[in-house]
Amino acid sequence: MRFGKKGKLSPRYVGPNQILIRVGKVAYELDLASVHPVFHVSMLKKCVGDPTSIVSLEGLGVKENLSYEEVSVEILDQQVKKLRNKEIASVKVLWRNQLVEGAT
Repeated sequence: MRFGKKGKLSPRYVGPNQILIRVGKVAYELDLASVHPVFHVSMLKKCVGDPTSIVSLEGLGVKENLSYEEVSVEILDQQVKKLRNKEIASVKVLWRNQLVEGAT
């Protein structure tokens, strides 16, 4: 049971991890603590970051324990789903420092 899940639900790739050194021509040693750290180049996948998903930490007010407080800005949508015996209200909220697509 590697990386917390077993069977077909286990993740294919775990990372991103930092490459420490190149071992031979086709193997790399990664910064891993729980498994064998040397992998063949065919088992690695290049990490391509999305520049639109990067949020600057300056405006967030990150605390010393690396947590921050989310502040709601606007309620975008409201709806009530009716089940057999009860009604469930749901609200779509726009949060500070998030795009409209990131509303939950």
